[in-house]
Amino acid sequence: MISRLDLDALQATFAGTPLQDWCADLPGQIDAKLAIGHGDLQRWYGAVQALPELTVEQLELVHNFSFNGYCDEPTRDALKTALQGLIPWRKGPFHLFDVHVDTEWRSDWKWQRVAPYLDLKGKRVLDVGCGNGYYMWRMLGAGADSVIGIDPNWLFLCQFLAIKNYLPDLPAWHLPLAFEELPGKLQGFDTVFSMGVLYHRRSPIDHLIDLKDCLVKDGELVLETLVVEGDAQQVLVPEDRYAQMRNVWFLPSVPALELWLRRAGFVDVRCVDVSTTSVDEQRSTEWMRFQSLPEFLDPADHSRTIEGLPAPCRAVLIARKP
Repeated sequence: MISRLDLDALQATFAGTPLQDWCADLPGQIDAKLAIGHGDLQRWYGAVQALPELTVEQLELVHNFSFNGYCDEPTRDALKTALQGLIPWRKGPFHLFDVHVDTEWRSDWKWQRVAPYLDLKGKRVLDVGCGNGYYMWRMLGAGADSVIGIDPNWLFLCQFLAIKNYLPDLPAWHLPLAFEELPGKLQGFDTVFSMGVLYHRRSPIDHLIDLKDCLVKDGELVLETLVVEGDAQQVLVPEDRYAQMRNVWFLPSVPALELWLRRAGFVDVRCVDVSTTSVDEQRSTEWMRFQSLPEFLDPADHSRTIEGLPAPCRAVLIARKP
């Protein structure tokens, strides 16, 4: 049913690399996933198929995500209607032919914090838990040679395909796979991103080791996750929910996270950013109408979550595989 994953181009791009054999196996793996599918997948993909034909004449991926070209008002209305068929939009924002997809997250703010510390020119990149692929496009804007994103969420895949529909020749691919479905020891990527994933892992150090096994020698990990204040032995384990999220397991301090990375075998570990998430950075919009961060914080004290735990603070660490 889904015809735009473009695995032929992916296989051609990675021919002759350590990823060649994995890419050869992908069509069968993806077909098996599609056979299971999701109850809403046909509706979501229908929204992708309803996108009007338009030609991108100006593309911006460095300073933000936007593309433009000739688009009359009725066509713009059809574009907006199709994109609204993929609500909720969580990562972004996107500016598409003057349609502003105002997503839950100001992901561009996070990217601005991370980008100064990256060297992606000519790199093969893996984005683990890529969501709808917003950061994948920004990685290409930062000079990446190619980007593969993995995320098992079918809605996120369809949101990515909506963008890819207008940028078919760019070397970015979203695969509807969980991290556990990758082969072990791929050792084929120059840079691996794991942003907003680690705290969902019941075994975080195993996750770090698995990320390292995706990298080539001297490859770089970019890790972004929730943290708390404290020394190298400080880790918060929520009793139940954290900011209304059920599947949050470990929130380490930055020194603890640095220690975890070294124990997992990384070197040159450094923290490049620590930022408290504001209610301007994560909030409800017309494109994501459910509750968001303002509802997850103590209304009388935004330094605490509604459960009384420290409010979300995120750190970005970079480390190298020796």
